Amino acid sequence: MSSNNIQDVLQTGFRVSLGATTSLIESLQDQQKREENLSLLNLDFNQQVAELSKKGEKTEQEAQRLIEQIFNQMNQPTESATPSTPSESGSTPSTGTTSRSTQQELEELTVQIALIRTELEQMRNPD
Repeated sequence: MSSNNIQDVLQTGFRVSLGATTSLIESLQDQQKREENLSLLNLDFNQQVAELSKKGEKTEQEAQRLIEQIFNQMNQPTESATPSTPSESGSTPSTGTTSRSTQQELEELTVQIALIRTELEQMRNPD
């Protein structure tokens, strides 16, 4: 067997198991999905594997998108906190368009982000 063939088999196996797990969870949560998944048992074994692999691939893609969104959200506060540092030193933009409560909320959020960042750094380096 070539390494590509082994990789394909492992990937298909992963996706089939992911699809089967997804089908099981759907079956437990939704009566209609339970009936659809039970009808899948009437198919040929190769068709079952293909269907579960498709479902697993879809679930895998959804999980990747979710993880990307989480990482993007984690990176956004870091980027938005950087420009606020100079504003604390006195070079604030005109607050005529920004209400005082909004400015105060932004400052509170900046402090919270700084605290979270400190906590994360402490968790990474428990010296």
